[in-house]
Amino acid sequence: MVRKVTFTLDEQTLRRLQVAAERLKKPKSEVVRDAIADYHDRIGRLSEVERRRLLSAFDNLVPAIPNRPVEQVTEEIREVRRARRTGGRKRS
Repeated sequence: MVRKVTFTLDEQTLRRLQVAAERLKKPKSEVVRDAIADYHDRIGRLSEVERRRLLSAFDNLVPAIPNRPVEQVTEEIREVRRARRTGGRKRS
């Protein structure tokens, strides 16, 4: 089912729509449908800018992770769990 709808668009968006329709040799309504379908498919995905920002944060944080023996980490986790049960960690 196809329905006719009315939208209000600014001049820049209208120019972009016209250029896209001409370059793709498609009706403007098809360009809009394709753009909405593409936008819908990307909902919930990271943009390229967001992806790069998160990768950069990861690259900066990973080297800051202390390289300690597993036994030492396991003991610290046990200490934290004990402290939670008894009201807090002991201060040195």
